[in-house]
Amino acid sequence: MVCFNDNLYKLRKECKVSQQKLADYVGVSQQCVSEWEKGKIEPTLSYLWKIADFFDVSIDFLVGRKDY
Repeated sequence: MVCFNDNLYKLRKECKVSQQKLADYVGVSQQCVSEWEKGKIEPTLSYLWKIADFFDVSIDFLVGRKDY
């Protein structure tokens, strides 16, 4: 099963976006993005919306519910 942290990491790498750039857009620290990617913590719904908008994907895709 594909999880949020895997999808976030893959999207970020495919789009060649640094953790810091994503963090700046979303409004969190780079460490927070790192912890999301490691699966240590999960973002709130408001952060999921921002991440989905940043990568132009659905929240369903981010959380592993369907392909984009």
